[in-house]
Amino acid sequence: MPHPLVTVDPVAHGVVLDLVYATPQNITGKPIYARPICLMHRDAQKCLHQAALAAIALGLRLKIFDAFRPHEAQVLLWDAAPDKAYVADPAIGSNHTRGVAVDLTLMDARGLELDMGTAFDDMTALSHHFSDKVSPEAQANRMHLLMLMEDAGFEHIPHEWWHYALPGADHYPLVPSTHLGHLNPMLPL
Repeated sequence: MPHPLVTVDPVAHGVVLDLVYATPQNITGKPIYARPICLMHRDAQKCLHQAALAAIALGLRLKIFDAFRPHEAQVLLWDAAPDKAYVADPAIGSNHTRGVAVDLTLMDARGLELDMGTAFDDMTALSHHFSDKVSPEAQANRMHLLMLMEDAGFEHIPHEWWHYALPGADHYPLVPSTHLGHLNPMLPL
């Protein structure tokens, strides 16, 4: 059965990939993905490309931490999450398992991440998009990311500065990893 996902290519899309769930530097402490492949729903990919071009025009780059997430990965994150408010229940599915979400940050022209006040997947109140407990510089950088992403057609969620998804994400079907064949990031090469 065909699926709606496309591969995000760093060169073609003008982004940097740092897929943290393919490394042990995530909340589980071990790699979740067997390989670092970045997939998105074709509708979300078009919006991402628009945001990437707008960032480049400002001398910035988008750095992607995660996009499509197989159900099996969602289960592992759910089980490891210290606070379930920050991870969608895999029994329901998430906008990541639909391929319409992306977790990302901004980088400057030197390739350094801009200060966002917390690390990715912080899972505390400091990670809330409009937290006034982070520095004014971090607040400004979050707003910069927000404007780039919303201008490109994404919407944010209030409690994760790094998370953006297409509006109406629930209208997109969940993408079973069994439909991905060789593109499944959970499968070794």
